[in-house]
Amino acid sequence: MTALIAADRLSMRFGGIVAVRELDFAVEEGELVGLIGPNGCGKTTTINMLTGHLTPVGGHILLRGHPVQGMPAHRFAAAGVGRTFQITQLFGRMSVMENMLVPGLARHGSSFDAVRRAARLHLEFLGLAALENLPAKNLSGGQQKLLELGRALMLEPTIMFLDEPFAGVNPFLRDEIIGFVQALHARGQTFVVVDHDLEAIQRLVNRLVVMSRGEKIADGTPEEVRTDPEVLRAYAGV
Repeated sequence: MTALIAADRLSMRFGGIVAVRELDFAVEEGELVGLIGPNGCGKTTTINMLTGHLTPVGGHILLRGHPVQGMPAHRFAAAGVGRTFQITQLFGRMSVMENMLVPGLARHGSSFDAVRRAARLHLEFLGLAALENLPAKNLSGGQQKLLELGRALMLEPTIMFLDEPFAGVNPFLRDEIIGFVQALHARGQTFVVVDHDLEAIQRLVNRLVVMSRGEKIADGTPEEVRTDPEVLRAYAGV
C-alpha cells in the first residue's frame, strides 16, 4: 500500500548543525501517529519539511507516491496537507469567523456562503460558535489552539500535522482537544501529533515514532516504545 505521506532519507542542516539525518517516516491513510523526542531532536524541523515550510537538503518527500519536496507551503496545503503551529499563527485583530474564512476562501472554486456555512459547522463542533465575532487575540491560549485546528479543517485536509497542541493549555482544554482529535480521527481524518505531554499523547495515539538527535530511534505502539532501551536512554540516560 502506498503511504499517504512519506519521508525517504530526509535530511536538514542549519549551517554546520544537522537537525534531521536521513529520516525514514511514513504515515498511512487513517492513522493517528505521535511524533515525540527530547527537546531539539528535530521534530518540528521534520514537520516543517513535510508541510513545505522548509526545503530538505537531502532525501525525498512523497505524497501518495508522488515527489513533492521543494513545493511551497501553500501548494502542500492545496494538496491536502494541513498543520497547526507550536505558537499559534492567527490573525489577532480579525474575528474568530474571519480567521476561519481566510483558508476557506483560498480554496479554488469556493463561494462565500458555502465557506461561511462550513466555518459555522466547525466552530460549533469545537465549541467556539458563541465567540465568532470576538477578535482572535482575545481568546485564551487553549481557545486559540482550537481556532487554529478549526482553521486547518477549513482546508479539508487529508492529513493534519499538529505541532504542540497541548502546550500552554490547561488540563480541561487539553482533554477537550484530545476528544476533538479522537472524534475527527473516527471520521477518517489522518493525524501526526507532536507534543511533550507524553501522558496525553500516549492516551491519544496508537503509534509512536521517537526521534533523538535528528534520527528515528523507535517506531511502534505506545507500549512497545515505553520500554524500548534506546528511548529510555534518550529521555533519561538510562
